[in-house]
Amino acid sequence: MKTKKIILFASGSGSNVENIANYFKLRNDVTICCVLTNKSDAKVIDRCNRLGLNALYFNRQAFSKSDFILNMLRSLEPDLIVLAGFLWKIPEAITQSFPNKIINIHPALLPKYGGKGMYGMNVHNAVKEHNEQETGITIHYVNANYDEGAIIKQVNVELLPNDSPEDIAAKVHQLEYEYFPKVIDNLLSSLL
Repeated sequence: MKTKKIILFASGSGSNVENIANYFKLRNDVTICCVLTNKSDAKVIDRCNRLGLNALYFNRQAFSKSDFILNMLRSLEPDLIVLAGFLWKIPEAITQSFPNKIINIHPALLPKYGGKGMYGMNVHNAVKEHNEQETGITIHYVNANYDEGAIIKQVNVELLPNDSPEDIAAKVHQLEYEYFPKVIDNLLSSLL
């Protein structure tokens, strides 16, 4: 049985990276090739060191002004590229080279609260400001536009009138931790 290969991209603390790594750590049929980050001081690097995962920092030149990252991705031949809290837009050369192989998790029910600048607490603050009665997560394919790829799965959670943006964030994180690894697993299982 061929081992399925995942590459993770992250920009922040890497809590989703750690959750995904823990989900697959006892599996022989799935491997995390590496974790790529666009921030040299991202906490995800510390997590990768602790978890024994390969981590690589890259700058904008390597990512979108040359083919360095694209060529590296091609050489690793991933079955799935997972954006786990990655904030840069994926260059079209990469999305075209890996159609339906790049997925993202967004901390709201798209198309609401998506687009450039809508990440993390920016999303949760907007949800609170609009007095939404529910929010959730959207796992979707990545295309040339922010948060516009085909939706794979959405899960919603009820909000209470007195929920703060931090309460909203906590509820959304719980959904991310529960569903993101399972969706990745299902997508990998569907690959021949």
